[in-house]
Amino acid sequence: MAQPDNKKFFENLSGAGKAIAVLTSGGDAQGMNAAVRAVVRMGIYVGAKVYFIHEGYQGMVDGGDNIKEATWESVSSMLQVGGTVIGSARCMEFRTHEGRLKAAHNLVQHGITNLCVIGGDGSLTGANLFREEWSSLLAKLVQQGAETVTMKYSALHIVGMVGSIDNDFCGTDMTIGTDSALHRIIEVVDAIMTTAQSHQRTFVLEVMGRHCGVSRFGTSWDFYFVCNRAGRKRLNIIIVAEGAIDRNNKPITTEHVKDLVVRSLGFDTRVTILGHVQRGGTPSAFDRILASRMGVEAVLALLETTANTPACVVSLCGNQAVRLPLMECVQMTQEVQKAMDEKRFEDAVKLRGSLRLYKRLSVPGADSEWPCAFSPIQSNFNVAVLNVGAPAAGMNAAVRSAVRVGISEGHKMFAINDGFEGFYKGQIKEIKWGAVGGWTGQGGSLLGTKRTLPAKYIGKIAEQIRKYNINALLVIGGFEAYLGIAELLAARGTCEEFCVPMIMVPATVSNNVPGSDLSIGADTALNAITDTCDRIKQSASGTKRRVFIIETMGGYCGYLASVGGLAAGADAVYIYEEPFDIRELQSNVEHLTEKMKTSIQRGLVLRNENSNVNYTTDFIYQLYSEEGKGVFDCRKNILGHMQQGGAPSPFDRNFGTKIAAKAMQWISKKLVQAQPRSPGEDSACLLGMRRRALVFQPVTQLKDQTDFIHRIPKEQWWLKLRPLMKILAKYKTSYDVSDSGQLEHVVCNRTKESDTTTTI
Repeated sequence: MAQPDNKKFFENLSGAGKAIAVLTSGGDAQGMNAAVRAVVRMGIYVGAKVYFIHEGYQGMVDGGDNIKEATWESVSSMLQVGGTVIGSARCMEFRTHEGRLKAAHNLVQHGITNLCVIGGDGSLTGANLFREEWSSLLAKLVQQGAETVTMKYSALHIVGMVGSIDNDFCGTDMTIGTDSALHRIIEVVDAIMTTAQSHQRTFVLEVMGRHCGVSRFGTSWDFYFVCNRAGRKRLNIIIVAEGAIDRNNKPITTEHVKDLVVRSLGFDTRVTILGHVQRGGTPSAFDRILASRMGVEAVLALLETTANTPACVVSLCGNQAVRLPLMECVQMTQEVQKAMDEKRFEDAVKLRGSLRLYKRLSVPGADSEWPCAFSPIQSNFNVAVLNVGAPAAGMNAAVRSAVRVGISEGHKMFAINDGFEGFYKGQIKEIKWGAVGGWTGQGGSLLGTKRTLPAKYIGKIAEQIRKYNINALLVIGGFEAYLGIAELLAARGTCEEFCVPMIMVPATVSNNVPGSDLSIGADTALNAITDTCDRIKQSASGTKRRVFIIETMGGYCGYLASVGGLAAGADAVYIYEEPFDIRELQSNVEHLTEKMKTSIQRGLVLRNENSNVNYTTDFIYQLYSEEGKGVFDCRKNILGHMQQGGAPSPFDRNFGTKIAAKAMQWISKKLVQAQPRSPGEDSACLLGMRRRALVFQPVTQLKDQTDFIHRIPKEQWWLKLRPLMKILAKYKTSYDVSDSGQLEHVVCNRTKESDTTTTI
């Protein structure tokens, strides 16, 4: 595809003559190794020398063997490893002027004037101080007779990446390691729920996070909620952040909560402290992709920096990697702690992000099963929710959120089983608050879902709408859901029953719905692909010289194959959106043949299921097997429906919860405005993630953006990530950096309501 002339590509940015060092500092976090790998490979790719600094700032101060030049092969097999293989250590000496003087001398000896620092706010603040002192440190070294100091070392350039499981750094939606830590927590919670239900037992779990998230415990209301809610359930899970405090800044410990539950309710209660298990284990697909993108962006930032450029931190905003002034982010982060120290909890909540949705979904609504003081005023509206298309992990979280938000706003909520097929058959029933309890962690679709489209059954569906007096529809599903909404919209001319607010929330592992950069379920599928690829690659550790051909789902959409390939460290990925021929296949075989001559003697190739009608998975497998004879052997694996199964990832649970809540708020607004029916095109919308925000788009306006034959959007943002994958696999290619190179001021979405959410 031809590129516009106004695009800029990184090949115009040379790293020749530059030396870049990468270090990890502070607490370890899953995904740090992926960031290190990306910095090393991108640095080498652009012609720079890249160095490891082992043991963080301590290694910088000690010098010697702690500073070593990195090679392409030295970061092989790092992607799937948790922690940090180059080590991290606390260093009191670096906090002194003399310690920083030693560090400066050690860097200059290797010609290093560019630093990538991966750590928390303390580590990044220390790096900025080091940068500010650099000139005076060099002057002192000259006074002491250091002959290696020359004018070319006059400026030190710093780029930060936040590696912290706490997600406590303002300016970025997610920090490296947070998603993986959430995976560990969710795995434990899901596992512990079964024993809690078996014994009608209450569990109090302590999680890491320092002061991040403690504002939900900022008032005694939560204890009221726990004590009033617990007696009505067989299952009770209470999660306490390790730094939790009450409104008087006194610690709220797990033992305190346990004693309160036992004393007030007499429940059999157990305490579980998760501890460092949250830091351990394999990084999630999200963290690998986030860290890889940040690592590449950090190198680009160093190539573009000048002596007057302030230190920046690479952050994630929506699905965009952005550069923000480091110290602005640090100061905002420190403001959160200051607000809590001064007992300004409302200000702390505004700075860190609203928790209103969390409370809203936890407070019982208007349901006789949950009598409480929070029952809302009843509306006269009936809202129906249904799943359409293939099942996707996170659908149930979205339904739970929609039902509870709808009830909290006074609506009567109806569940439609088995999609549009169940709709015309009348499989409709009212669904109460308690009926969706425990749905968040369930995979698949508990409502049932079908691919059936409504066009043939318009009359019967209209009859059901009249029968149940349905005033609005929420459809959660994939491409069939999009087509279904469009068909209902087209029927408005003959059936006024469809002149009601209708909104679709995208949920499909294929991530092929127009109008949204991401769909519920795609992250869970990516983790399934990544986990399988890790195991497959590990199986080659003893045999060597083996190439694996993996087929992924996705229809004609190459999202799973491409982004999964980036997360798994694939050597090649074949998709429909980028046509390939026999020459490219042969080139890939030759590339892998050369790779087998190095210490990295294995290969991974992903193919999207509908990437090419002739170059099938079997064909590619046979081609690689024949051409690789005597050099490597091949194995193939078709992942199939395992990509749709399993419990939803933390990301999909949160994304489904947020986007469904937003959809219900839109429905409530439209119901109030409708007099009595709303036929306007803006009354049938798709709610999708676009770059940095959740956006409502009329379904009629998405028609021109859709390739209906192949069931994909005409433009897909993730295609920009494919060159990144090729670069990290050592292919020569062009990487569009037109969205990079701008140093933005901090616009932290945590200071807003949850109009935004995090994507890959």
